[in-house]
Amino acid sequence: MAILEVRNLEVFYGVIQAIKGISFDVEQGEIIALIGANGAGKTTTLHTITGLIRAKSGSIFYEGKEVTRIPGDKLVQMGIAHVPEGRRIFSSMTVLQNLKMGAYTRNDKKEIADTLETVYQRFPRLEERKNQVAGTLSGGEQQMLAMGRALMSHPKLIAMDEPSMGLSPIYVNEIFDIIQKINSDGVTVLLVEQNAKKALSIAHRAYVLETGKIVLSGDAGELMNDDSVKKAYLSE
Repeated sequence: MAILEVRNLEVFYGVIQAIKGISFDVEQGEIIALIGANGAGKTTTLHTITGLIRAKSGSIFYEGKEVTRIPGDKLVQMGIAHVPEGRRIFSSMTVLQNLKMGAYTRNDKKEIADTLETVYQRFPRLEERKNQVAGTLSGGEQQMLAMGRALMSHPKLIAMDEPSMGLSPIYVNEIFDIIQKINSDGVTVLLVEQNAKKALSIAHRAYVLETGKIVLSGDAGELMNDDSVKKAYLSE
């Protein structure tokens, strides 16, 4: 069953068309990768799905309900979380305060406490540093915090934008391991990632975007062996 359906989506920035009628599905329990060059429209697609940008036309369905015009905070309540590019943590607040901000749409204190415990189990370093000011964390730890904050909303679908950006190779591997574990816990993942090789290595399926259009799609393993994908995105 598709948890997310995007149909004929068009997005403009002023007179410039960034997304040109794309359609795709995300099935419940999948990791779906959106890959493509800078400026292909990957981040714009995520921002539109998570309610940060308004589509010019087209439709977005989440769990069978049209959510095209629903604002971002309502989408969080419905189960869609967003890990933004550049992490966007609250740098002057503590780790714990950042995590609690992720639960701002929830009211049940016991459920929030239970989720916090689960996040600490997934990210032990966040518990170790819970009273540390978030801006003093390393880049990899800040990325973990951004992911943990998103999980505090107890999402069914999590959209991640460039989670490996600016990280050392060790942290990149750790972040991708964590994404797989989050998915194995039952959370569907829509992943935008410049590191196409890593993204395809963990994704079930993938879509390739070029200048606002989907030009290729299919099983992630098959795309990794596709000559055109290799040449454009997987060359060292």
